[in-house]
Amino acid sequence: MSANNWKNRSVLITGVCGTVGRELLRQVNQFDCSRIVGIDNNESELFFLSQAYAKQDNVRLFLGDLRDRDKMMRKMRGIDVVLHAAALKHVILCEESPRDAVQTNIIGMINVIDAAEVNNVGRVIFTSSDKAVNPTNVMGTTKLMGERLITAANAHKHKGGDTVFASTRFGNVLGSRGSVVPLFKRQIAQGGPVTLTDMAMTRFIMTLENAVRLVMSSVFLAHGGEVFVTKMPVVRIADLAEVMIEILAPRFGHDPARIEIKCIGAKSGEKMFEELLSEEEIRRTLELRDFFAILPAFKSVYHRIDYQYEGVLAQTVDRDYNSRSEKLMSRDAICAYLLDNQILEGEDACAC
Repeated sequence: MSANNWKNRSVLITGVCGTVGRELLRQVNQFDCSRIVGIDNNESELFFLSQAYAKQDNVRLFLGDLRDRDKMMRKMRGIDVVLHAAALKHVILCEESPRDAVQTNIIGMINVIDAAEVNNVGRVIFTSSDKAVNPTNVMGTTKLMGERLITAANAHKHKGGDTVFASTRFGNVLGSRGSVVPLFKRQIAQGGPVTLTDMAMTRFIMTLENAVRLVMSSVFLAHGGEVFVTKMPVVRIADLAEVMIEILAPRFGHDPARIEIKCIGAKSGEKMFEELLSEEEIRRTLELRDFFAILPAFKSVYHRIDYQYEGVLAQTVDRDYNSRSEKLMSRDAICAYLLDNQILEGEDACAC
C-alpha cells in the first residue's frame, strides 16, 4: 500500500465514529491527503472525535445519516475515495428492527452509490461481513444485498462516470465494539459465570489493524465489482473464553478455576460457524498472496473489466472457506494473539 496513492486525495469515511471508521481515519490521516471528510449520526461521539482532530485543517467531521440522500450528494462533491463503514451491525437489533436495517444498510447503500456516481468519485470500498455468506439473519442479508448493489454499480454506471466499486468482507474484528470479548471481560470481573451460546461455536477473527489494512489495500487493488476477503485465523469461542479467564481472573482477584462457563443456547439468527467463501463463490475466486478476490457472478455483464492482479497464487480455489473446516488456533496461540495485540487492555477492549 503506497503512500503515493493517497497523496493529494480527498477521502470520505462513513461511520467515522465506529471502531473501524476511527481506525480508517487514523490511518488515512498518516498520508498526505488534501482533505478527509467523516460522516456519522452519533452526535456525542462525533463531538469528541472532532475535538481530537480540531487542529487539523484538512479533517472535517459532519453529523449526517446515510438515509439523507441530499446530504450524501453534497458531501461527496470533490471526493476521490469513499470508505463506506457505516451500518447497523448488531444481529439481534437488526432482527428486532428489520425495517431500520433495510433503511440504513440497503437504502443507505443506494444513496452512497448514487452520490458517488453523480459526483464521479474515483473509488468506493464497502466494508461487508462474513455474515453475508449464506445469511441466516437480517443483518447478514442486508450485508449481502449491499455487496450485490456495489458489484452491480460497476455494470450500471452513471452516464459518463467511471467510478470503481468493490467490497471487503470481514471476520470478527478484535477491537470492535459490542460483542463477546467485552462481555466476557465484564463477566470475569464479576466472578462469572461466563456465558456461551454453544461450546462448539467457531468464528474467524482479525485485528482492527488488519481489517483496516484490508480496506485500504483494496482501494487501489480493485478493478470493479470484486469482494476481497483477507485470510484469517479461526477460534472456538469456548477456547477464547477459557483463555480470557486464565489471563483476566487473577487481575480481578478471582481464581480462574472457580469461574464457571455456562451455555445459554444459540440466539435467533446465530450460526454455529461462519463462512468467508461460499460453495458457489469458490468457482469464481482467485487466491492472491494476502487475499481472496471473489469476481462477479455474471461474467458477461462485466466482460469489459480486466481482472488481472499481481501475485496470483491460484486461478481457482478448491474448497469453501468456513470456520468449521479451518484449523483452529490453539489456546497458547489465542493467548499470544490477545496479548501481542493488546486486545484485553482498557475498558473498551472488544471483539468477536
